[in-house]
Amino acid sequence: MQNQTWQTLLAKLAEHAGIATDYYDIAGNLHFTSDDTRRAILTAMGFSVDSTESLTEALQEWDEAPWQRPCNSVQILRDGESGSTVSCYLTLEDGNEGSAVVEWQICDEANRVVQKGQAGPGLSATEVRVLKGRRHVRIEIPAPQGLSLGYYSLTIRAESLVGGNVGTMRVIVAPRQCYVPPFVEANQRLWGLALQLYSLSSDRNWGCGDFTDLGRIVEWAGKELGAGVIGLNPLHALRNTTPYHISPYAPNSRLYLNELYIDLERLPEFCGSEEAQRRFHAPEFQATLRALREGRLVDYDSIAAAKRTMLELAYRTFLTEAYSGEEPNLHPKTARARLLEQFIQSEGISLELYATFQTLEEERRLIQSKSATWHDWPKQFLMPGHAVREYAKRHPTRIRFFQYIQWVASEQLNEIRRATERLAMPIGLYHDLALGADRNGAEAWIYQSVLALGADCGAPPDAFAPEGQNWGLPPINPHALRASGYELMIQLLRNNFRSGGAIRLDHVMAFCRLFWIPHGKPASEGTYVYYPFEDLLAIVALESVRSKTLVIGEDLGTVPDWVREQLAKARVLSYRVFYFERGADGTMKSPGDYPAQSLAVATTHDLPTLTGFWSGEDLEVRAGLGAITDDASRHRAWEERQRDKAHILNALKRENLLPNGVTEDLATAPAMTAELCRAIHLYLARTPSCIVLANLEDGLGELSQTNLPGTVDSHPNWTRKYAVRVDAIVCDARLRQLGAVLRLTRPLG
Repeated sequence: MQNQTWQTLLAKLAEHAGIATDYYDIAGNLHFTSDDTRRAILTAMGFSVDSTESLTEALQEWDEAPWQRPCNSVQILRDGESGSTVSCYLTLEDGNEGSAVVEWQICDEANRVVQKGQAGPGLSATEVRVLKGRRHVRIEIPAPQGLSLGYYSLTIRAESLVGGNVGTMRVIVAPRQCYVPPFVEANQRLWGLALQLYSLSSDRNWGCGDFTDLGRIVEWAGKELGAGVIGLNPLHALRNTTPYHISPYAPNSRLYLNELYIDLERLPEFCGSEEAQRRFHAPEFQATLRALREGRLVDYDSIAAAKRTMLELAYRTFLTEAYSGEEPNLHPKTARARLLEQFIQSEGISLELYATFQTLEEERRLIQSKSATWHDWPKQFLMPGHAVREYAKRHPTRIRFFQYIQWVASEQLNEIRRATERLAMPIGLYHDLALGADRNGAEAWIYQSVLALGADCGAPPDAFAPEGQNWGLPPINPHALRASGYELMIQLLRNNFRSGGAIRLDHVMAFCRLFWIPHGKPASEGTYVYYPFEDLLAIVALESVRSKTLVIGEDLGTVPDWVREQLAKARVLSYRVFYFERGADGTMKSPGDYPAQSLAVATTHDLPTLTGFWSGEDLEVRAGLGAITDDASRHRAWEERQRDKAHILNALKRENLLPNGVTEDLATAPAMTAELCRAIHLYLARTPSCIVLANLEDGLGELSQTNLPGTVDSHPNWTRKYAVRVDAIVCDARLRQLGAVLRLTRPLG
């Protein structure tokens, strides 16, 4: 039992670190943060908290930290803002600050000096602190003015700077709002289709949807249906091994793309490789492809093995025909090789580290075991450093292979982006940025210094998950993130914003606060940790404006009103799901009650499809898995579902949208029909929401939902294919009719 002093110090350090004392769940119940939770989260942040002495030392270090460095690590300036200052920390004798001179210069992202100057003499101390017998003073100098939007490096020089004569900080000049496309400014409203790319089946793909299938859907939806946007599941890099490494929301890395989406048959080096063509046309391989295409579920392991084998053969041909010389002195001799080299150069150290991780992991699993993770690697490889750089120098060909994979994936994705521009789609592709990444993956290895690997993130109890949720993903440590100049966040946003016109930020509340849970514990032992919301929103706005990307924040669950207000001010669209848009009495909100600055959708990947909802399929599945434990609970769930369906029919009646022969009496609407599906989407189309998305599975009448939260291997999450193939999708009368009513309500231009 810890003493009262320890508890007091623990609570004080937790407060400094942004750990909530308590929180209210969605039902208004107050939860207090326990000392065990505080201790575990502080430990995950890197603090030593096991004794009164260690806590005292940690608090002292926290208090003195700003005084132990020459300047802060990062400062945000808003575009057009004046009167800002930069803090410098000097060690001076009493009264000497007036004679101090601080020289500074600021460089842009190309390392060009864009401004320089000096402050002083005549400076006065804003604050004074004596540490270890030395007098430290804080001096404020004017922040650089007139900088255009972007990232800068500010260098400060003074003889008496704390920690030496030179200090550097990252200066970020950001707009106050995210990018808003012209159609939004003109109060026009769009509609589009949302789909799971891997779920597309066709007679030509290798067992899951690929970029060629996506291109076909884009051409059809943009040209024939009048869709202005195509929404996608996260395309992040996965290991593609079942059952634990196929969720697009727990990826290997959010910075790069999943190689399963590459269409091998469009690669010149695949077509030009005699060995690849011999193996591809072999009866055994063709039989494998037929089985993969005909399967109702995506066989990730087999598809990944087939594509990786052929990518290796294509790459081998590429090296032979497009380069001269030998490693490490390869020289590109074709235009295509030069494009790869340009891509490698532009991606820089991030891609090099990702490719190095892939190479290391491949080798270590052969040497150690298939189950080995990077946490089990030899000490010299546990984090990027000198030994890793030397390893990379010894394996340039293999590292270039993984860079090559990302190049061909990005080329094929960018080709689709260009197609959306040619079709004059106002948004084009709508991407999805996952909240976190697998703690055993490449992203966690590369950026481990800013992650809290001793914690998980999740959600407190809400109507969707009464017990709360633990997603098993390590949260970003907000203090380490800021100390790094927000580098991980900048890279994530930049890489994910660049290939589409809109992006959905999964669990956008994490920019303000995130629910942390001690690693491996249930959600009931978690609490909120607060983040530098204003800084992170500024970076989102900057990357949005630079890439001209519309930002949608997935703000479902427990969201304080003030968070939504700040997001709205930053022009981040709210994410409104028809199922959840209800009044206090359970009735559906009228179309006019939806905010204009929002995206509206009937359902999501974590919820039943319209057909599944109407039939109660999800309730049957949950009962079969033991989530609904007795007949009484099953009866209550079914009765609640009937009330929900009645509310939907009543809402449609208010808008005169009930299909012929259907009344508010459930007996007249025993099943979800194409007509009822269209009525629900027309209801959403009448909202002021600037975008309405129709899920492809709803238009096709699919029964089963994409993902059943809380399950991994007991339910076929992330593996279901659409029952209708791409060639038939583009001729499907249900989708044509759905598109026609939405196009009429929300015409392009």
